[in-house]
Amino acid sequence: MPLIIFFALIAVVLVYFVMLYNNLVALKHNISRAWSNIDVLLKQRHDELPKLVETCKHYMQFESETLEKIMLARNGVAQAREKHDIPALGVAEQQLRTGLGSLYATVEAYPELRANMQFQNLAGRITQLENDIADRREYYNDSVNINNVRIEQFPDVIVANAFHFQPAQLLEFDSHEKQDVSVGALFQR
Repeated sequence: MPLIIFFALIAVVLVYFVMLYNNLVALKHNISRAWSNIDVLLKQRHDELPKLVETCKHYMQFESETLEKIMLARNGVAQAREKHDIPALGVAEQQLRTGLGSLYATVEAYPELRANMQFQNLAGRITQLENDIADRREYYNDSVNINNVRIEQFPDVIVANAFHFQPAQLLEFDSHEKQDVSVGALFQR
């Protein structure tokens, strides 16, 4: 009888550690899925920005510097996205958002462009993508946080260390993005 109890305890402990392992694997894949959701939206925005810039070029012949900054930032986002370089993506995203803010402020000086239906549709689409990216970034960061906490908690840490589970990196933008936007400053550019 004591041998049966011993094997039953071993089986319970083994099943418990298998469940811990499976939960950690699920968390790791949840982070990958969250990143994929962001990646899809970044790709969509990447595809939409040249259309917006091209539409603006027809009206804003003297604002090429603003348009060039947006395209350079777009390329930076694409490179960071392809490399899965989370810190570089945060920096590139900040540059792109700053460029888009400058573009939208500059557009105010071009009433024909503001009235252009294609511009309105593209600007609306990009704004919606920006909002969706912010939502997905929040979900990604929540997933990362849950993973990082779990791999440090006991008894999960035992399984995490044994199977080399690594902490994931949060997707953060620099402190400039977290500040309130000065609308007046945008219109002075």
